[in-house]
Amino acid sequence: MSRRVGVGLAGLGRMGRIHARNLASRCASARLACLYDADTAVARQLAGQLEVPWTASFDELLADEDVEAVAIATSTGSHAELAVAAAAAGKHIFCEKPISLDRDTTLAVIDAVAQAGVLFQVGFHRRSDPDWVAAAQRIQAGELGAVTLFRTSLRDMTSPPPAYLTGSGGFFVDVTVHDLDVARWLVGEVVEVSAHGAASDPAFAALGDIDTAVVVLRFENGALGVIDNSRSARYGYECSTEVMGSAATVRIDAPGRRHYEWRTPGLASHDLPRDFEERYPEAYTDELDAFGRCVRDGGTPRVTGHDALAAFDLARAARRSWESGRPVGVKPQRTPHGVLYELEEPQK
Repeated sequence: MSRRVGVGLAGLGRMGRIHARNLASRCASARLACLYDADTAVARQLAGQLEVPWTASFDELLADEDVEAVAIATSTGSHAELAVAAAAAGKHIFCEKPISLDRDTTLAVIDAVAQAGVLFQVGFHRRSDPDWVAAAQRIQAGELGAVTLFRTSLRDMTSPPPAYLTGSGGFFVDVTVHDLDVARWLVGEVVEVSAHGAASDPAFAALGDIDTAVVVLRFENGALGVIDNSRSARYGYECSTEVMGSAATVRIDAPGRRHYEWRTPGLASHDLPRDFEERYPEAYTDELDAFGRCVRDGGTPRVTGHDALAAFDLARAARRSWESGRPVGVKPQRTPHGVLYELEEPQK
């Protein structure tokens, strides 16, 4: 059997637990080598359930010879520091998005990783979902023809607690950033962002944030894009995408948790996922499997630090547009390592 890469996991909140279960039993190319969390009781308990080692120190995790790579799923504010430490220790890195809420810090992490010569993959899970991957392959093979319209929806059933929102970086960086990454992946680079947002819940307005938004994109190739997002759709979790082209259209709908429809006179119904964990079980496993294969066999991660930075820059442009009430032009600057976006002042 092929070797499985030993991965040390830092952070055992909701995403960390998803990754822990996948690494413990579902990944073919990676395995859970050690757990770390700032709350030692949490680390000890989960390690006992999964029958893996744990540690009370991130430094000890990095010093573990069985740990070849690390997965960082801690709070956003700690991503950059832990990633830089892991790079200095020569460990390959999988990091949840965003790398940082500060652009200069994000660039510093990307530079540190490059200097250390380790792999760096960021967790944009839709790039590993079988439906989106199949659509992307056919688009990139030219089967869709010239893209004319991109449309996508991302709607959560219920909003997260206020404690999470205060450190999330705001609606566009936390929610819309996923759709902006998919837009670049499926269509190409963006040249203009126009965003409109509203707070249906006064709690969001009190934080200077929103819970609903519509974002309009203009792509470099002339295509248009429309993104709609909600933190509180109430009926269930939905994530769907449609790309229209001159030769075909691809549509990725929001599937039910079960693959059947219940029909009674005058009504056909099917269930809906309640959240991203129910919608993307394969994607979360496959992204870690892809990371493990890159570490073991060589190759370029599916989502690089520059990809994450580009989506972050477009999210910043969306926020700037929302705050100003005007479109924001963006200039994609191509470098040997990836695309960097330069934000223009809002148009008058």
